[in-house]
Amino acid sequence: MIGLIVRFVVSALVLMLVAFLIPGFSVAGFTGALLSAVIIALIGFGVEQLLGEKISPKSRGVVGFITAAVVIFLSQYVVRTISVTWWGALLASFAIGIIDTFVPTELR
Repeated sequence: MIGLIVRFVVSALVLMLVAFLIPGFSVAGFTGALLSAVIIALIGFGVEQLLGEKISPKSRGVVGFITAAVVIFLSQYVVRTISVTWWGALLASFAIGIIDTFVPTELR
């Protein structure tokens, strides 16, 4: 349980960093980022269950990159503390992928 909490806190911090760096992507405060991290994880899980693991952002391919961008974009309709343009979602997906290489947000 502690590992799951740490994962979402790290994910929220990554979202805040990306929101600071990427134009077209904004998140309102740490609570908003934490809620967004949970919703993005839930939407991503749902997409992975519907379409299979090959489309998962974990696959690190182009399809995973596009899927992550769509998940980030769709999350703004569930969580009102996040605002994303299409370009912002693509750039955020790319930046999160790079950050995840150095600071993994998933328990391995």
